[in-house]
Amino acid sequence: MSWQAYVDTSLVGTGNIDKAAIFNSEGNSVWATSAGFTVSPTETQEIVNAYKDKGDVKQVQSTGLHVGGERFVVLKADDRSIYGKKGREGVVIVKTTQALLVAHYPETVQPGAAANTVEQLADYLIGVGY
Repeated sequence: MSWQAYVDTSLVGTGNIDKAAIFNSEGNSVWATSAGFTVSPTETQEIVNAYKDKGDVKQVQSTGLHVGGERFVVLKADDRSIYGKKGREGVVIVKTTQALLVAHYPETVQPGAAANTVEQLADYLIGVGY
């Protein structure tokens, strides 16, 4: 399956995610993205730096995280996953061995359903070496 197919089918196609992107784990190469979803290089670097801090929850929670031009309050941050929320919408970011999954869910989706969707794809990618 292509990286774009993972975005279109395994993330957005589930109905739990409305827009998503997949980057390499360093965040400097976009492998796939849904139409109209832009994560700027500055935002990508902010995400990568959050992982470099090894889940320093206090730091990331105090500053929040920016994705697609929006600021999200960080609810969870560890060496694998970062969950952020803005009102009733949110983001789920998961790092695998070689990839960084960045997914946005709308107000109509339960955060747990969105998180499960992204985490399951991450588990699969890790299982096949990514």
